[in-house]
Amino acid sequence: MTVIAMLSVAPVVEDSMSGEVAKAVAALDDFDVSYETNPMGTVIEAEDVDTVLDAVAAAHKAVEGDRVSTFLKIDDKRASAQTAEDKVTAVEEHLGREAKRTRDR
Repeated sequence: MTVIAMLSVAPVVEDSMSGEVAKAVAALDDFDVSYETNPMGTVIEAEDVDTVLDAVAAAHKAVEGDRVSTFLKIDDKRASAQTAEDKVTAVEEHLGREAKRTRDR
């Protein structure tokens, strides 16, 4: 079984959130999860949903502020063990290229 989750944790502020987001990401290091941070959130992978939920709770609690907003989306594949990388590779096979593009500036 593989559980893949998309997590976004942030304080509700008008200034830069990067320092607090870094605290949330660092909290994931205490758990048996793989993760990759992108501009919109962090993709987390674990063997079971309990590990994901424990890691997410720690990430949420690591952020300081009067108000913290957390978004979590979980894909709990119970019949197979497909990784996040496998999912991207499948899309790239249909595209016939890498699923990434850098726009001209």
